[in-house]
Amino acid sequence: MASTKDFSRVDVADKITNWLQGLFTNETFLYVVKRLLQALLTILLASALSFAIIQLAPGNYLDTLRQNPKISPERIKELTIQFGLDKPAFEQYWRWLVRVVTQADFGTSFVYFRPVASLLWERIPATLLLAIASIIFTWGIAIPLGIIGAVNQNRMADRVLRVISYIGQGFPSFITALVLLIFAQFTSPLFPVGGMTSINYADLSPLGKVLDIGWHMILPTVALSITSFAGLQRITRGELLDVLRQDYIQTARAKGLPENRVIYVHALRNAINPLVTLLGFEFASLLSGAFIAEFFFNWPGLGRLILQAVTAQDLYLVMASLMMGAVMLILGNLLADLLLKAVDPRIRLEDLK
Repeated sequence: MASTKDFSRVDVADKITNWLQGLFTNETFLYVVKRLLQALLTILLASALSFAIIQLAPGNYLDTLRQNPKISPERIKELTIQFGLDKPAFEQYWRWLVRVVTQADFGTSFVYFRPVASLLWERIPATLLLAIASIIFTWGIAIPLGIIGAVNQNRMADRVLRVISYIGQGFPSFITALVLLIFAQFTSPLFPVGGMTSINYADLSPLGKVLDIGWHMILPTVALSITSFAGLQRITRGELLDVLRQDYIQTARAKGLPENRVIYVHALRNAINPLVTLLGFEFASLLSGAFIAEFFFNWPGLGRLILQAVTAQDLYLVMASLMMGAVMLILGNLLADLLLKAVDPRIRLEDLK
């Protein structure tokens, strides 16, 4: 009996050893570890550079308080010590960095007198909801229209779609948001003018709450998607046209394959790689791209919070938002590389820069 147990333990140990060996020799695992280690250095350098740039800006948050006669100099001095602004800039940065690394503490907001992390966590879901909806809306419409434009090159449908894409790229995001806001006011109550929920949101059923948030998301999502939609449509059209001119596409057609199979299986699969790379940058722009739509439609997301923090020179809130942007950029690029590998197994991760 004892020998049977010994054999089973050996088998388990061998399985674990083989699994670990396979893991540490796996190309994808090694690539992810390498990129994450590089990311640590990148984030460190980005944090130091961001802190230095913020310090170069004239004045600080307390300068605004000094203009208020109701706030005594003693209170100003107390806040200066509380926020650590009496220390040299390098010491401020070092203390902040140590707290982040050891305690995941990004400091206290000057304006809200609350931990920065809690403020960000409150706003992240609203921004992610809006931005992810924008990506789904953009890709769900732009790619099919790009395919239509490529298949019908220089025909009426292609010309109309090109005009639409030119107009979409020519409109700045804030102009689009302003036009949609005016449209909402003229069509009220068809579309809500602003906010994320209605006044009676708390009294709605779970399904009613979901529908209410979706109703409020329509115009901000469209405002956030217009420019991206126009650019993605043109890129899809251009990439697909390049692939459709390749010899192997002509060979597939000569073999009598259905046109839909030629386009969607052979051509689109090879044209999708640049679009997957673009998806990584789209993910990274979730934070920075949403603030215009959030500002105009009073959406309670990160964009408005960060804009207010920059205006008020809320040092630690600005630093945390910049670090979040850097992390999202790194994760977005890593995600794009892994998706490229999944879409096209011929790609070697170690060749991706």
